[in-house]
Amino acid sequence: MLIRTPRRLHLGLIDPSATFGRRFGSLGVALEGGYEVRIVEGEAMEVIADGEDRETIEFVIRRMNSAYETGVNYLVEVRQAIPRHVGLGSTTQLSLAVAMGIARLNNLNVSIEELARVLGRGRNGGAGIYSFAHGGFVIDGGVRNGIPPLIFRQDFPPEWGFLLVIPELKPGLDEEEEKPVMAGVVGRADVAMEISHRILLGLLPALKERDVKTFGEHLSAIQRLVGKHFEPYQGGEFREDVKLILDFLAEKTYGHGQSSWGPTVYGLILRSEFQRLSAEAHDYLQEHGIRAKVELGLPNNTGAEIIGESAFLERLIRSVEKE
Repeated sequence: MLIRTPRRLHLGLIDPSATFGRRFGSLGVALEGGYEVRIVEGEAMEVIADGEDRETIEFVIRRMNSAYETGVNYLVEVRQAIPRHVGLGSTTQLSLAVAMGIARLNNLNVSIEELARVLGRGRNGGAGIYSFAHGGFVIDGGVRNGIPPLIFRQDFPPEWGFLLVIPELKPGLDEEEEKPVMAGVVGRADVAMEISHRILLGLLPALKERDVKTFGEHLSAIQRLVGKHFEPYQGGEFREDVKLILDFLAEKTYGHGQSSWGPTVYGLILRSEFQRLSAEAHDYLQEHGIRAKVELGLPNNTGAEIIGESAFLERLIRSVEKE
């Protein structure tokens, strides 16, 4: 079978200090262009993937076997990947894709939340899990015991998009590097309350009314507030090495921010504006000597999808490939 996932754009955390008993609380939006993974039963474990993707896949296969006795003899091929540690949710999307594929091949009736728990995902937020499961714009209710609950999910307007800039800079923190930061970060109650206020009476009404300007204004404000929680760890509200790009996005787009630990930064736009803004972004980056990819981030409102589930057809394909 083939499984396609979204990418995840991380739009912030609400309350790292658990002021009201629930820690973090994350916002995210699913974008097109994630993983495409082929999974079939095999005669041995065979993983066709690069570097960390291979390690992640092998871990998931073994963890699924430990939890559900699903065996380890699978062929897993990554045909399209999300770059690692750039802020687009690669580990969660790949892990859940492989786990869901194994579950389907073994006729296991388990939820995405249960698979996430087995794999140890969702410790700091559920934006990646729910972007995978449902697509669209999602908010989770914070971590207390286990996987944080999904408390809001809405289709992201298809006429909206993001100007994504992925600079060739130091990768964001990986999961091991992130652990002591997330364990030690102490947020401010007043900041968490302002973020919550802006979400409830700013961001969400604007999303419902498809008011891109107001949504963007609150998104930018939330991103700056979120950055206050992490100033000691990244040198400011945002990474210092993406400041010039954020200055451009602040001037040219409706709202802007840094996804997770970066270096990916984004600006909210109308998708019809992409060609013009992309050309301006390339000129700006060249002028400042910044090497970066500029992409259109289109909303994904379906989440991960299984393209094919015919075991017979998959076995036929494999037999042909061996000849």
